[in-house]
Amino acid sequence: MSEWSKRTKAVHGGVRRSQYNEVSEAIFMTQGFVYESAEQAEARFQKAGEDEFIYARYGNPTVRMFEDRIAAFEGAEDAFATASGMAAVNGALVSMLKAGDHVVSARALFGSCLYILEEVLTRYGVEVTFVDGTDLTQWDAAIRPDTKAVFFESISNPTLEVIDIAGVSKLAHAVGATVVVDNVFSTPVYSNAIALGADVVVYSATKHIDGQGRALGGVVLGTKEFIRGVAEPYLKHTGGALSPFSAWLMLKGMETLELRVKAQAESAQKLAEALDGHPALSRVLYPGLKSHPQYELCQAQMGAGGTVLSIDVGSQERAFKFLNALDIILISNNLGDAKSIATHPATTTHQRLPDAQKEALGLTSGLVRISIGLEDSDDLLKDIENALSCV
Repeated sequence: MSEWSKRTKAVHGGVRRSQYNEVSEAIFMTQGFVYESAEQAEARFQKAGEDEFIYARYGNPTVRMFEDRIAAFEGAEDAFATASGMAAVNGALVSMLKAGDHVVSARALFGSCLYILEEVLTRYGVEVTFVDGTDLTQWDAAIRPDTKAVFFESISNPTLEVIDIAGVSKLAHAVGATVVVDNVFSTPVYSNAIALGADVVVYSATKHIDGQGRALGGVVLGTKEFIRGVAEPYLKHTGGALSPFSAWLMLKGMETLELRVKAQAESAQKLAEALDGHPALSRVLYPGLKSHPQYELCQAQMGAGGTVLSIDVGSQERAFKFLNALDIILISNNLGDAKSIATHPATTTHQRLPDAQKEALGLTSGLVRISIGLEDSDDLLKDIENALSCV
């Protein structure tokens, strides 16, 4: 399998067939497993083998298929699937940190990620320093000899800043810090995070991996030592496991992952170029535009701009008029879906942030984030232009 392309791994990776030799992966809907003897149960609790399972919170054959498949696709040694993307972020960070540890993080993050760093970790004695993620000099100044981990979104939500993974990783590794990257906006298709130096990669599988708005899920990827020695003990005992049925949906989603994401990114590029300079917009944010501050970095890291763009219509009133005038594009707060989705971050995903913090992040009242789906790009452009005419 190591010689297969990513697209082939997404279809065949990790398959475990039962005695019936089914084509589609089986769903093992069970919370527990039976042992042939008390001695076998004792031995399994002492050390379970590769295909031996104890309890669904610890592992499950369907879940393990998904973990193996996404690990092969990402180029990671191992993976642990979680109940949601935020369970993956929380598990990756909390499992390795303790009171007195120091973390450096980019300040431009999804609202729930900020909550974990600002509220949860600090509540238990972890010191967190926030920096402008695009400025390597700030990372260099903030990372200390005792820094335990650094955290950032490879492309920030929703202002689409692109972080230099290799640059930050080099600074972090110089002091022995672990590099944790939330790679949702980069997608597994365009990800080179591990090759660029990331130690741990997390995804909300709810987004592009499922890609069809059906289920919550997440995954933590890294070395076998980190996944099984650090992340798994925390996650299996605190109950963040992915359900077998959701794992099966993720397996089915992965079969079309590359085809979907490449089509979505192609449409996003076309729409961003068409909207750039539109008189109703004060700015168009998309890493695939040459006007984007980190365009060259994005091309080097990903080779594409991704599936999400943000536009600024100038005010909340105008943003609401725009959203309410959309016909094809749905108003919702998910992304990476087959359906195009628009949201107003300042009043939804990032509403809890103080106004001063929103301003510092460039998260204006007129900003609208649009996740591009699989609809015809010409239809989407007409929909956006018609809505902008109402503004």
